[in-house]
Parts: sequence; C-alpha cells; structure tokens
Amino acid sequence: QVQLVESGGGLVQPGGSLGLSCSASGSIFSINAMGWYRQAPGKERELVASITSGGNTNYADSVKGRFAISRDNAKNTVLLQMNSLKPEDTAVYYCNAQIKGYSSYVYRNTWGQGTQVTVSS
Repeated sequence: QVQLVESGGGLVQPGGSLGLSCSASGSIFSINAMGWYRQAPGKERELVASITSGGNTNYADSVKGRFAISRDNAKNTVLLQMNSLKPEDTAVYYCNAQIKGYSSYVYRNTWGQGTQVTVSS
C-alpha cells in the first residue's frame, strides 16, 4: 500500500513563511512527477507547483516568485517553501504524486490527506 503523508501546515500572518513536506511510503518502485495542489472553500482544487523526477518545475502564476518546490528522490519526499504569504493563499494543500508500485505496471495518481494553511492576522 502506497501512501503520501503531509506535514507542516498551520496558521501564519500575512507576509510570513511556511514550509510543507510530503513523504511517500510503501512498496514504491518509482515516482514520476510530484506536486502540490490546494483547494479553498467554495473553489476548485488547483495546481500550485509541480516537479518532475529530473527536477523541472512548474508554478501557478499566483505563486511564482513566492513559493519554491523541491524534492529528494532518495527519500521520496517533496517540499514546498511558501514565502510572502497572502490571505488568498489560505486553503487545504494536497500532495500529489505519480507512483508505480512493485506490483503495478502503471503509474497511479496518488493523493495525500491534505493539510490546512491559514494566512491571517
């Protein structure tokens, strides 16, 4: 059983910083792209940032220059450093990864349970 476990959410003041971490565990053969999505109340889930196994990154326009995604392939971990946070960044943040287990022939789209990030004074 493969799972993603997130940590690092919480409450932060506008202009502050917060870091999120997500680790994949289980019978993992390979991980392709990893990323972070977020969903605010009443809104659809949206991509925040993604990173390929080779390190190529992609960001939503709303977070460019403020957020940075990175990964440690040896530890099956993806990180999201969030700086200059704004109230509109408030959402539940979900980790996502394309994972192939030893018993699978395909990469499966896998989600974490989500972690709340609240930006408020």
